[in-house]
Amino acid sequence: MALNIRTYHDVEDGGSDLGDQVARQQARVDARLSTVRHVVGVMSGKGGVGKSLVTAALSTVLARRRQAVGVLDADLNGPSIGRMLGCPRDALAERADGIEPARTPSGVRVMSMDLLLDPDRALHWNEPPEASFVWRGTQERSALREFLADVRWGPLDVLLVDLPPGVGRLAELHELAPELAGVIAVTIPSAASRDAVARALDLSDRRGIRVLGLLENLRGYRCGVCGADGPLFRGDASAELRGRFPVPSLGALPFDPALDRAAAAGGLDAWLSAGGATATELEAIASRIEAALGADRVEDGATP
Repeated sequence: MALNIRTYHDVEDGGSDLGDQVARQQARVDARLSTVRHVVGVMSGKGGVGKSLVTAALSTVLARRRQAVGVLDADLNGPSIGRMLGCPRDALAERADGIEPARTPSGVRVMSMDLLLDPDRALHWNEPPEASFVWRGTQERSALREFLADVRWGPLDVLLVDLPPGVGRLAELHELAPELAGVIAVTIPSAASRDAVARALDLSDRRGIRVLGLLENLRGYRCGVCGADGPLFRGDASAELRGRFPVPSLGALPFDPALDRAAAAGGLDAWLSAGGATATELEAIASRIEAALGADRVEDGATP
């Protein structure tokens, strides 16, 4: 399935009414999101902290708690959500009124570039070489807008948007979805992660974006044999960040080899069904997120 993302060189009439075209597309975004109660960004500011795994696991937990959940993978160059959630590459379907997202066994609706790209192919933009650097940011913003506008999300309690490293995509998401319910900030204990997340939290504060909470990932290593926890990274980024920013703690997760294997195999539903300490911790984190957002559900009859 091919996704036709329009860029500056593809707009109608040579771009004479570019502003009107963008406005029409934004109107489509607004219409799609009108049935989504809460749009929530998941950010880290830094790569390598397990943010996408956290997003995939939390979406599955929330769905199993009878929430109607969608996940949009906004990391266009390093997409992984589709694989982690066990979605086959042919799971997307094109309808007359938009793209039908993939669905997981627990009902999570998924849109990710890894459902469109060959596993060994990099994302390539159809632009002249001399314009590629100048227009790359515009093209990626256009892709995010189209994912929001053209996917048939339907009624959702929560749409989790897995943001790439850095802060630029968070600002773009806030512009496209000004009613953003908030963001979840994911850090690991290290000083480098602390500083990257601090910049993301600072941007959130300056833009008036609510931070639902801070989640510390890879807080130690959980032995796959005995279940004991051991040290993994130096530092206490979560405590230091909460000392600098008025954000609540959502909790902490260790590196759990069983969880990592389940995500790699697209088997998070089965892993959660098996239970265990890490699954219990994820349930507690999901409960805190629900409390922050409000617990009404689409299926309970409330109107988004």
